Amino acid sequence: MRVLRRWAGAGARAWARRWRLGGRRAGAGGRGPAGTGRRFRVDYPRRGRRGPLRWLPSWRQLLGLALLCCAALAALVGRVYASVSIEDVNTASRAEANVYYWADGTQMVSVGPVNRQNVPLSDIPPALRNAVIAAENATFATDPGFSVRGFGRAVVNMVRGGEVEGGSTITQQYVKNAYLTQDQTLERKLKELCLAVKLSRSLSKDDILQGYLNTSWFGRDAYGVQAAAMAYYGTDAKDLDPPRAALLAALLKSGEQYDPSRGPAHHRRAEARWRYVLDRQVELGLMSRAERAAYPVFPEPRPRSVATSLAGQTGYLVDVADKYVRKRTGLTTEELGRGGYRIRTTFDRAEVERLRRTVERVTAEGLDPARRTADRDVQIGAASVRPGDGAVLALYGGADATRHFTDNADTSGVPVGSAFKPFVLAAALQLGAGPAGSRSGDDSDDGSGSDSGGGSGPDGAGRVTPDSFYDPSGRLTDRSPQVLPLRPEGADPVSGADRTPTLREALVRDGDGVYRRLGEDVGLERVRDLAVGTGLLPLSMAPLEPGFSAGTSTPSAVRMAGAYATFAAGGLSSEPYSVTAVSYRGEPLEGFDPPRGGRVLDREVARGVTEALRDVAVDAVSPEALRALPPVAAGRTEADDRMPASWFVGYTDRLSTAVTAFRSRAGEGGLLPMTGTAGGDGAEAGSLPLRVWSGYMTGAPDVPGRRTG
Repeated sequence: MRVLRRWAGAGARAWARRWRLGGRRAGAGGRGPAGTGRRFRVDYPRRGRRGPLRWLPSWRQLLGLALLCCAALAALVGRVYASVSIEDVNTASRAEANVYYWADGTQMVSVGPVNRQNVPLSDIPPALRNAVIAAENATFATDPGFSVRGFGRAVVNMVRGGEVEGGSTITQQYVKNAYLTQDQTLERKLKELCLAVKLSRSLSKDDILQGYLNTSWFGRDAYGVQAAAMAYYGTDAKDLDPPRAALLAALLKSGEQYDPSRGPAHHRRAEARWRYVLDRQVELGLMSRAERAAYPVFPEPRPRSVATSLAGQTGYLVDVADKYVRKRTGLTTEELGRGGYRIRTTFDRAEVERLRRTVERVTAEGLDPARRTADRDVQIGAASVRPGDGAVLALYGGADATRHFTDNADTSGVPVGSAFKPFVLAAALQLGAGPAGSRSGDDSDDGSGSDSGGGSGPDGAGRVTPDSFYDPSGRLTDRSPQVLPLRPEGADPVSGADRTPTLREALVRDGDGVYRRLGEDVGLERVRDLAVGTGLLPLSMAPLEPGFSAGTSTPSAVRMAGAYATFAAGGLSSEPYSVTAVSYRGEPLEGFDPPRGGRVLDREVARGVTEALRDVAVDAVSPEALRALPPVAAGRTEADDRMPASWFVGYTDRLSTAVTAFRSRAGEGGLLPMTGTAGGDGAEAGSLPLRVWSGYMTGAPDVPGRRTG
């Protein structure tokens, strides 16, 4: 003790000398004003040091700063701890259904109530409890309700600008599920930590685990282990064996990403996570190696199913609306699934019903799955968009959303074939054709609709118009007034004495060679950019190879209807949208004004494409159907496309509608050939989209289109 007192006294005397010296230096012309006699100062930048060392804090200064930060953090945590209170868990965790409305404001469907059934811990088998603890929080039995390491990682992520997340214990996750929102903020994380500590002091570990397992989301709209056990295995939670319990524990990481039925990639992730959960139990002593060896086979869950309220087309409509809401708000599938949202859509009830009836009538007349095996695999997808606006008024996603889970109207992977040619024609009219891609008109667009479209062809051969053609020398010209027969399929577009078909004629039929050449002259990048500008998604665009202009890209029916609507709107493109208003528990959410359109084509260019497309309609649709329609433009795939799908896309000034038919079989990747469907070599199946389009657009009983080529 004497030594300590002597050391303390010497230290005090040393500090006193420094203070007096600092005061004298300040008064003798130091950093402080002369004569102040200041006895204390912060020695930073440090006196007596030179160069960069002046700016290097001493260990005492660093220690003081660290203590100050710790004190500030402790004060903040203490303040939050004192301000938060534990509310009634049943009230806090109660969720509402999501309600969807038609465009006219009438209710379409109420998805809910939330699929949850609380069960006591005694009905949750030890195998499931152990699997959850092993997967989510190995120290659950001994920790104070929070993880210091996880909280530190969350703070670091926040400082770096990332999401505030990471390392939550089971207690923290229960607090988030039952008492707090899903917001990723530091404030919410602090409240979560403080509530977790309070909850650990007031509830037993069994109560916390029971609450956590009854409020967690497992995917398939299942909240809680009882609903999850029924959704995945059709059994009560108390009857789960260790393998199935391990899969449910794996789903807690992400019920959407680890659902094996959602595709091969999801299945691989689920199986890997399932094995980890079982192996982790062995590491923690919760399962013996001998028992683990008894479970080598992955327990496949039952196929996904949806509520009967989502039967027919309703499930597809809800799925499209949910995707749009998530895109606009950033909500996750889990957050949206918790309910409480009121969603008003653009879907017109009468149009949806009319499209459904038309598809069912046409397929009933043209397909015979009982007698023809190939007819069993034919799928139809369709969508209808309002030109000049982009509102999705109707779609047909399949026979029944509770049995056919893929939305045929909003899926990619179906090549569009010759229905892509109008984008090549539009690029030629807008930018000019030829290796130089020159234009004779003004490149600006002031929205006046002036005739600025139409470039000059190669070697100044004249403006590019729908009546331009490749002459024998390979130049694109329209100077010759003569109309010659179409060249046979496969003929060289630049050889022979006679000219090739005009761009208008080649748009109607047998024009792959012409449009391949035209796309190369215009530039495939320009064609792609124009197609994307009209509304097709960049991810649906095929590689820029010679066949690109022939329609190897795979846009959805919704996007094709929206892109053709650009031609109908005189060159104004509008992003397709399906939701006009969303509120959450009475509070409206922002961001649901209709997307603004933009001009991507000159009016004269859009008019030229429309006039050329009218020849397609005249060639394809029967005179009776044409008389029942206002002025119409259309495009379709052709028999010589050799694509495993067929399309018909067309528009009036009121509607732009795309219809596709293709063959696919569950469990098999890719599309199947159309050969043998509808009792023929594929041409009959190719007429299905035309017949659906014609019947729907006329609003009358289906009038079959004329067979061509």
